[in-house]
Amino acid sequence: MPQAKKGDKVKVHYTGRLKDGSVFDSSKDRDPLEFQLGQGELIPGFEQAVDGMTPGETKTIDISADQAYGQHRKELIQKVPRQQFPTDIEFQVGQRFQIGQQEEQPMIVQVMEVTESNITLDGNHPLAGENLIFDIELLGIL
Repeated sequence: MPQAKKGDKVKVHYTGRLKDGSVFDSSKDRDPLEFQLGQGELIPGFEQAVDGMTPGETKTIDISADQAYGQHRKELIQKVPRQQFPTDIEFQVGQRFQIGQQEEQPMIVQVMEVTESNITLDGNHPLAGENLIFDIELLGIL
């Protein structure tokens, strides 16, 4: 039976959990995930886990934060003067939006704190610093 390898397009079902058992994402109630191995479309630990699997195989893997969304970085938390934003924007704690200059890669940030003078933004991925557990089923090599 063929094994999935770099360059193959694959189809998987997955469920991602945290150490406490809470599910943060799953493809079980929607279409399976399709991606090409080795293209860097997904977190490195997930791609490494699928590499070598055979169609129909299932596995559960633990992925360290370094092989997932990286460690939580304090330098990605910034207080930005409110005057740098348009006056018609109503900020809410927990709100996520994209920022970036023309020459920079856009970044998704989350509003952490809102005061009259500053907006505190966090550019870390919500799962940064977390070790992740995935249940993976390789449905097919396309």
